[in-house]
Formats: sequence, structure tokens, C-alpha cells
Amino acid sequence: MMRYIRYGFLAVLGIVLVSVSLANRQMVQLQLMPDALSDLLGFNLATSLPLFLVVLGGIVAGLVIGFLWEWLREHKHRKDATVKKTEVKKLEREVKKLKKKQNEGQDDVLALLDEAS
Repeated sequence: MMRYIRYGFLAVLGIVLVSVSLANRQMVQLQLMPDALSDLLGFNLATSLPLFLVVLGGIVAGLVIGFLWEWLREHKHRKDATVKKTEVKKLEREVKKLKKKQNEGQDDVLALLDEAS
């Protein structure tokens, strides 16, 4: 059921994006700097693009910047998780070694039963 809701949402989103794109095909001039600043510095980069590409490009750029920002912000949490995972593996090896040492003189069947618990 959730799969159909997700597909329905994506279909509606796709239709909206296509209709907005078709409605905003006119060309717009993008400039790197305002005219006054470009006159002062002596250069300016400019290009003409359809308006829908400018809008959708801005959305994509915002998403990429947001994801990158979150990934950098969560670095300490990933580092802590890695340290804890390493510590757990070390402790599991130590417990296994201690159980093996404890069961050295016992019968094999009793040692297996003790190890399983």
C-alpha cells in the first residue's frame, strides 16, 4: 500500500515539474555580478538559460549543499559509532577467549553447552 502511495506522489510531482517547466520556457539572462560591480571590476560572466532550468538548478544546488552540510555535521557521530563498534568487537573476542579458557578442562559437550548460554 505504501509503495502505491509513494508512486502516486512521485507521479504527481513529475507532472507538476513538467507543467512548471513547460510554462516557464522563456529565456532569462544570468549574470555573475550586478552591472555596477561588473563595470567597476571590468568583467562579468553572463549566460542565457530557460527559466525552469534556473529554478530547478537552484533546487538541486540547495539539496546538494544541504546533504553535504549534514554529512559534514554528522562526522563526529559516525566516528563515535566506529569507535564503539571496534570496542564491541574487541570485547566479544575477549569474552570468547575467556570462555574457552574457562572450559579447557571440561567435557566437550559441557563446554559447548556453557558456550551457547
